Amino acid sequence: MEYTLLNEIVLILGVSVVVLFIFNKFRIPSLLGFLLTGLLIGPNGFQLIQSIHEVEVLAEVGVILLLFTIGIEFSLENIVKIGRTILLGGTFQVITTILAVGAIAAYIGNSLNESIFIGFLIALSSTAIVMKLIQEKGEIYTPQGRTSLAILIFQDIIIVPMMLITPMLAGKSNGMDQSWLLITGKFLAVAIMVVIGSKYLIPKILYQITKTKSRELFLLSIIVIAFAVAFLTYSIGLSLALGAFLAGLMISESKYSQHAMGNILPFLDVFTSFFFVSIGMLMDINFFLANPVKILLFTTIVLSVKTFLAGTTSFILGFPLRTCVIVGFTLSQVGEFSFILSRIGIHEGLLSNDNYQLFLNVSVLSMAATPFLVNLSPSLADLLMKLPLPSKIKNGLYPKPESTIGKIKDHLIIVGYGINGKNVAKAARYANISHVIIEMNPDTVRKEMEKGEIIHFGDATQPEVLKHANIKEAMVLVVTIPGSADTKRILSTARRMNPHLHIIIRTRFIEDVKELYQQGADEVIPEEFETSVEIFTRVLAKYLVPYNEIEKLVARLRADGYEMFRDLSIENKNFTPLSVRIPNAEINSIHVCKGSPIEGKTIGKAGLPGKWKRKLLAVSRGNKTFNNPGNHFSIRENDVFFFLLPSSELMELHSYFGQKED
Repeated sequence: MEYTLLNEIVLILGVSVVVLFIFNKFRIPSLLGFLLTGLLIGPNGFQLIQSIHEVEVLAEVGVILLLFTIGIEFSLENIVKIGRTILLGGTFQVITTILAVGAIAAYIGNSLNESIFIGFLIALSSTAIVMKLIQEKGEIYTPQGRTSLAILIFQDIIIVPMMLITPMLAGKSNGMDQSWLLITGKFLAVAIMVVIGSKYLIPKILYQITKTKSRELFLLSIIVIAFAVAFLTYSIGLSLALGAFLAGLMISESKYSQHAMGNILPFLDVFTSFFFVSIGMLMDINFFLANPVKILLFTTIVLSVKTFLAGTTSFILGFPLRTCVIVGFTLSQVGEFSFILSRIGIHEGLLSNDNYQLFLNVSVLSMAATPFLVNLSPSLADLLMKLPLPSKIKNGLYPKPESTIGKIKDHLIIVGYGINGKNVAKAARYANISHVIIEMNPDTVRKEMEKGEIIHFGDATQPEVLKHANIKEAMVLVVTIPGSADTKRILSTARRMNPHLHIIIRTRFIEDVKELYQQGADEVIPEEFETSVEIFTRVLAKYLVPYNEIEKLVARLRADGYEMFRDLSIENKNFTPLSVRIPNAEINSIHVCKGSPIEGKTIGKAGLPGKWKRKLLAVSRGNKTFNNPGNHFSIRENDVFFFLLPSSELMELHSYFGQKED
C-alpha cells in the first residue's frame, strides 16, 4: 500500500519545524516560515511534494477552522454593530481599489476589461492571514480589528458578484439576469438560516449533545456544524470561508461557544499551517529571478495603493489617523480568494500567463510582507501623529461633544466602552461617581450621547483626547481596551499628564503585568489571573473553607500582585496555609417519593439512623426551606432532604425515601 500523502505530510511538518525553529531564533514571524517551507518543497522549489491537490484540500480545512473560530469569538450582535462599516467601508474600499488598480493596469498597456479584472484581483485582502495576526495580537475587538474584519467580510461576499461579472468582461453575458436574481435569493436564504440556526436550532442541538457528557460526541458535533455550513454556502456559490465564519457565529450565540473553542483550537494551528505552506508553493522562484525589479516595483505599488485606500476608508468612517494607518497596512496584501478568481480569468482569457505569474509573485510577496507591516504600523502611525496635521485628520471626522475641561473634577475616566467599560460605568452611576468615557466606535459614541452619557470619540493614546476629558483634574483612570500596545501608550501619556492619577489597567496577557506596573500603573487586572481566582475560590468553597477566610486570602493575593500565581513555588511567601477544610464533605439531596415508608411521619418516628439525622442540613418544600428540622418535623411527599454526606452513603437511604438520587 502506498502512503505518499502521509509521507508528504510528515515532510511538510518536519521542514516547517526546522524553518520555524530558525525563524524563532531571529524573531521572524512564523507565517513567513510557512511560506518559505512551501517555496522550498513545492513544485517551483526542490519538488519534494507531489500531492499538490491533497495539500490544497488540507489548506482549505485550515481556512475553515480559522474562520470558524473567528465567528465563535464574534456574535450576531457584534456583526450588527459593524453593519455600517461592512456596507459603507467595504463598498468604498473595493470600488476605489478596483478603479485605482484598473487605471494603473490600463496605463501600462492592458485593455479596459483586463484592467478591471486585475482590479478585482488586487481589491481582495487575505482573510486568513489578517485574522490570524489580529487573533494572535488579541485585537479582534479593537477599532482596527473590527474595521478590518468588517471590510474582509464584505470582500468575502463581493467575490461572488465578481465571479459573475468576469464572464461579462470576457464578452459572455448569457443568463446574467437570472444569476443575479438567484444569488440574491441565496444571500437571503443564508441570512435566514443563520438567524434561525443561532437563535433556535443550534442551542437545542448542543444542549442535547452536552447532556450525554461525551467529549467525543461534542467535538464531532461542532466539526460537523462547521463543515456542513461551510459546504452549504460553497454549494450555492458562496465561499467556504464565509460559511465557516457564519457557522462560528451561529455557535457564538449559544452558551457552549467557549467549550467549542477549546475543543477546536488544538486542530487549528496544524491545519492553518498547511494553508500558508500551500501559498508558498505557488511562487515561481525562476520567474522572480528573471524579473526581480519588476516584481518588487509592482509589489510596492500594490502595498502602497491598498494601504492608502484602506486607510482612507477608515478615515471616511470617522476613525482617527492612527487607526486608519493600522487598518491600511493590515489590509495591504492580496487575498487568497484572488487565486481562485485568477484561474477563472485565465480560463476566460482575461489574464495572460506572464500576467498570471506576475500576479502570483506579487501576491505572495505582499502576504509575506504583511506581518512586518502590521507590527510596524503602530510606530509609523505614531510618527505621523507628530506631524503638524489638522485636528480633523488626527482625531477623526466624528463630531466631538462639548469639552469637559473645567466642568468636572475628581472624576473617573473610562477608556473603552465594551463589556468591561459598561460595567465600570454602571457601577459609577450606582455610586454616583462622575465619569467620562473615551471610545473609538463612532456608532457607540452616537448612541450613548443620545442617552445623555458623557462620552468622547477619540484615540486615548493622544494627549489632546485625554485633555478633552480633563485628565489633569481626574482621580481615577480605568483602561479596559484589549490592545496591549495601545494600553501601554495610554498609560505612559496619562501618567505624564497627571502624576497623581490612580490608574487601573485591564490586560489579557500575563506577560504585560510586570511591565505595566513598571510604567506606572497602580493596579493591573490580568484576565487569566482573575479567572484563576474565580476557580480558586470555588474550589475552596467546595472544601467548605469559611467564606471570610476565602475573602481574606483573595484580597491578599490581589494586593500582592498575583505573586502566588506568577511563581511556581509559594515557599517563603507571606501566605499562611488554610487549615480549615473538610476534604470529603459533599452536600447531596434526595426527595420523598409518593408511597415511601417515611411519608406522613415525623423525622423522629421515620426510623432514620442517628448518623444520618445528624447530617441532615435542611428540607425544601415548594418555595420554602426549613433549616435544621427537628424530630417533630412532618415529612410530606416531594419534600427534598439535603444531607452532608457523600453520594456513596446516599445510596443507603433509598429504602427509606423510595426514590433514586436526583
